[in-house]
Amino acid sequence: MSGEAALEVDREAVLAANQALYEALENGDLEAVEQIWLGAGDADDKGGVVCVHPGWPVLRGRAQVTRSYMLIMMNTEYIQFFLTDVECEVQGDVALVTCTENILSGGEAEEEGELGPLVGGKVVSSNLFRRTPDGWRLWSHHGSPVLTSGDDEDDDEE
Repeated sequence: MSGEAALEVDREAVLAANQALYEALENGDLEAVEQIWLGAGDADDKGGVVCVHPGWPVLRGRAQVTRSYMLIMMNTEYIQFFLTDVECEVQGDVALVTCTENILSGGEAEEEGELGPLVGGKVVSSNLFRRTPDGWRLWSHHGSPVLTSGDDEDDDEE
């Protein structure tokens, strides 16, 4: 396989791993989320995993990262991600995916079994992956909220 073809295979595998992360979150599948992240053995030689959710402090290590996703899933009745502006760069055994997470989420309504109001938001995200013997695994996730015109008080008319 040529260098260009091998790079394209890697790129597609990284994009598939990135998409799997968001699908696992939508499905509330904590086990699948954990499998997407580097395992303890994979992270030992070059440092542990790191995660920054919008508005959260830096989380280091699998225990903190897993706990954060568990808390998010426990407190989110519904979440759906529409990824846009997806870019992927592969450099050897490391790959960077940047994207915009267009998020639709909702909580429980007062009536049992009904979904509460849906809320939309945007987050720009950087997902850093490492190649392992088991495929591409997430090493670092950093999400930062995108302010919309309604969020910026300077846009208010006087």
